[in-house]
Amino acid sequence: MFNIRTDLAVEAHELYRETDSREEVPGVVVDTEKLKKISITRVHIKDKKGEEALGKKKGVYITLEIPTLIHKEQETFEDTIAVLSDELKRIMNLKEKDTVLVVGLGNWQITADSLGPKVTESLLITRHMIELMPEEIEKGVRPVCALSPGVLGLTGIETSEIIKGVVQRVKPSVIIAIDSLAARKLSRISTTIQLTDTGITPGAGIGNPRQGLSIDELGVPVIALGVPTVVDAATMANDTIDLIIDHLMQQTEQDSKFYDVLKNIDRDKKYSLIQQVQGLEQGALVVTPKEVDEIIEDISEIIANAINIAIHDSITLDDLNKYH
Repeated sequence: MFNIRTDLAVEAHELYRETDSREEVPGVVVDTEKLKKISITRVHIKDKKGEEALGKKKGVYITLEIPTLIHKEQETFEDTIAVLSDELKRIMNLKEKDTVLVVGLGNWQITADSLGPKVTESLLITRHMIELMPEEIEKGVRPVCALSPGVLGLTGIETSEIIKGVVQRVKPSVIIAIDSLAARKLSRISTTIQLTDTGITPGAGIGNPRQGLSIDELGVPVIALGVPTVVDAATMANDTIDLIIDHLMQQTEQDSKFYDVLKNIDRDKKYSLIQQVQGLEQGALVVTPKEVDEIIEDISEIIANAINIAIHDSITLDDLNKYH
């Protein structure tokens, strides 16, 4: 299988199934359910075989797919917040006084990469209030602090180094790391949310991986939450050419020489050639929708509201300042 760039475990599973005839992926268990307009897929990578098959770390990857988010319906926004907050509660399993550190990864100067910092702007930050005025804080509110460390090119410091310093000082019980992701399919931009207990490697989706953020590196469980905001241009070109080839094969007589030429095209080599040409001409490209600024505003509010509800037992959907 050629190396398609995607951060989504559900897409890695789809790609494996496309290139292997077996019904089940070794070391991987997948289950799905539907809640209203939201499709939930849980990919459980159980062992080394599963890691090798999908190219992802051992753990649980929960993917919410909400195609109707693009219609900006208030009901869909609220349903997404409710479902995401429930999934977060289960995966965090917080105790009453646990401290949560939320890390907004990404470059706030680049819109498609600003999801993490935008989410932290809308969070209910309470750690300082609980320390300074505990009598004013109602029951069910946990200590929450947030950080947007920027990227190496802006700070000159590895993100992991900054977070390690904060973790040593704050001593959180869990970290929620939020980042923009890369998808294989344009249809998953802004309509898909991935949640995993494996941590995250910042920059991996655009081919610029930094040191990973996980329990192994930080000594604290790291819940990674991300939304695809870009698609690899080479992948888009490759999928488009595949569709053209498939269409031409359907329109061509099977005993013709042209059909044989189409059938014998090496699709792995075709993708590698696209990557080479694109890289030589323009450097590695990723594509994002022209409405990305509006997308980031909407999806960041959804994620922030879901995190607020998941962390604080006393907060419900009715308490939040949501969409107008």
